[in-house]
Amino acid sequence: MTMQTPFTNRLLHETSPYLRQHAHNPVDWYPWGAEALARAKQLDRPIFLSIGYSACHWCHVMERESFENEEIAKILNDYFVSIKVDREERPDLDQIYMAAVQMLTGSGGWPMSVFLTPDLKPFTGGTYFPPDDRYGRPGFKRLLLHIAEIWRTRRAEVEEAAAQITNHLRNVGRLEKEEGALDAALLRQARDDLARAFDARYGGFGRAPKFPHPIDLRFLLRCWKRFNDPHALEMVCVTLDHMARGGIYDHLGGGFARYSTDERWLVPHFEKMLYDNALLTPCYLEAFQAVGEPLYREIAEETLGWVLREMTSPDGPFYSTLDADSEGEEGKFYVWTAVEIEQILGKEEAALFSEVYGVEPEGNWEHGKNILHRAKTFGQYARLHGLSERELRRRIDASRRKLFAVRSRRVWPGRDEKVLTSWNGLMIGALAQAAQVLERRDYAAAATRAADFLLTRMRGSDGRLLRVWSAGSEPKLNAYLEDYAFLLDGLVSLYEATFALRWIEAALDLAEIMIDQFWDPADGGFFYTGRDHETLIVRSKDPHDNAIPSGNAMAVTALLRLVQLTGRRDLQEKAERTLQLYRGLLAAHPLAAGQMLLALDFYLGPVQEIAIVGDPAAEDTRRVLRLLASSYQPHRVLALQAPGDEERKLNERLPLLAGKTSRGPVTVYVCQNFTCQAPLVGVEAVETAFKRTDYSQKG
Repeated sequence: MTMQTPFTNRLLHETSPYLRQHAHNPVDWYPWGAEALARAKQLDRPIFLSIGYSACHWCHVMERESFENEEIAKILNDYFVSIKVDREERPDLDQIYMAAVQMLTGSGGWPMSVFLTPDLKPFTGGTYFPPDDRYGRPGFKRLLLHIAEIWRTRRAEVEEAAAQITNHLRNVGRLEKEEGALDAALLRQARDDLARAFDARYGGFGRAPKFPHPIDLRFLLRCWKRFNDPHALEMVCVTLDHMARGGIYDHLGGGFARYSTDERWLVPHFEKMLYDNALLTPCYLEAFQAVGEPLYREIAEETLGWVLREMTSPDGPFYSTLDADSEGEEGKFYVWTAVEIEQILGKEEAALFSEVYGVEPEGNWEHGKNILHRAKTFGQYARLHGLSERELRRRIDASRRKLFAVRSRRVWPGRDEKVLTSWNGLMIGALAQAAQVLERRDYAAAATRAADFLLTRMRGSDGRLLRVWSAGSEPKLNAYLEDYAFLLDGLVSLYEATFALRWIEAALDLAEIMIDQFWDPADGGFFYTGRDHETLIVRSKDPHDNAIPSGNAMAVTALLRLVQLTGRRDLQEKAERTLQLYRGLLAAHPLAAGQMLLALDFYLGPVQEIAIVGDPAAEDTRRVLRLLASSYQPHRVLALQAPGDEERKLNERLPLLAGKTSRGPVTVYVCQNFTCQAPLVGVEAVETAFKRTDYSQKG
């Protein structure tokens, strides 16, 4: 006998897991589209717009409390047209209406609840609303009835407020071009602002809730390099150490949760996002290059291990998120009681494991449960127990494997298996960088499979990218600026990891489309949506970094790297105009533009252009690549010409390689502004030169 669901709405036919989660609500949900918008105009009703995502804990709470409540659903169905949006599919809508909510309430978050006129202008909104008055928040039922009443009795006031909010939204994020130098003073100011916000005890910036800030950490590494600033490096290492040992990190399966609810990094918000891990991996890789700390390599490898094991589609691309909840409880999949651990490991090994990972008999979290974390290093624990670190690690690793096997048999958190072009672009870049730094060909192979999928399966017949794909359906939705920019940057990294020319050709192709669709010829910079995109109430440039980098900032980053490899000065001009447009923001609010600071740092250079002539499979060439990958040098691009390459085509695409000839088993040309020093012939000459000069300095 099968259970019959009493309600079904239009969301049943959507591909988004988040939308399908609401398909059996009694609410008469519409997806965003022509049908819903026409219905609101036909009935002359306000729109209730609910925006969230599948891994969002409070989105699940509001669904259980309100959207499954038949009394609340009846109010929505009688007085509103209700539209449900997955913010990860439609970041354009999320961006516009989140700005409205922040303007109205002073804060934002998800689920986002916004009320619009039939012509899509917002007039009031908020985030999570409980069904009845509690937590100092108005009850959703009372709020709906109040809004329905003012729509009926005070319509003119509502429309006036909506017009004012919409006019204000058109100015949000507007960048006014400011004259002034693009110089290192902007970098110093941002470094000083981060130093003031730094938590010297636990690392990170600010107080709880505490987010990892991977872009800011990468910026501080560049400040250490550029200014020989030991405090910048200290801020990075203290933060990375505490995060790697904290509960925000999954000590059994690898990967980071989205943020910590406390300042010590102990209690995570348990959802795991592809983009967070794609952004944190380069932090640990670059810190490993800078200081050689083995922990940083280990964290990068474990994080990528989680991605390849649990977040990779059989078709090659990467899934989006793992929920915070399982079986209706946040974090249930990840936490342990002391009794469970002893039953699995036995008394002696459980005692050692529990000391190392902070497991307490009464629990260190809710309901007697424990979040695994480490207060000390493995070396410190080894000394406390009179063990070698190697022996301690052997025993701890065996215990971790046993607990991981048991955890794998639990009810898993939900996984959002939609594929997003932009987030995949970030992960392609992270894997490509790891392939270089760690000499892991499997990482390059995984990045290659994902890139091939995006470039063949997630493009229209006109060559333009699409935003989202789910298994069993066709890709859909126009790609946004971030989709182009993140993939473009990832392809440049993939070229440097594999030296396959097709990635540069694909990157140049995407750059042309990106400029055609998103470039603002009047003021410079890139719009968030393409010129052929659906007309919305605002077309903005999305200037600030949020959980992911600004599309403009990543576009500049990618274009500048591409210029150094290809010599395309037309691309240089677009990058420089965008940087100049951002100068005022960089001076006034640098911490809102971390990715643009990375772009500025690269722009200021000086950038080493390194051309290698040799067989990438030969040991001498591999030794050179290993030497280059072992040092932290963020101002560098690499190109390689192998025997048998089609030189004419290669030289057209990569003029850095033009005229570069082999003088031995491996020949290296170190250039700047396409002017090269005398070639270094043979691996010994390269090693000697790099030890003697600044090529491999770490600070």
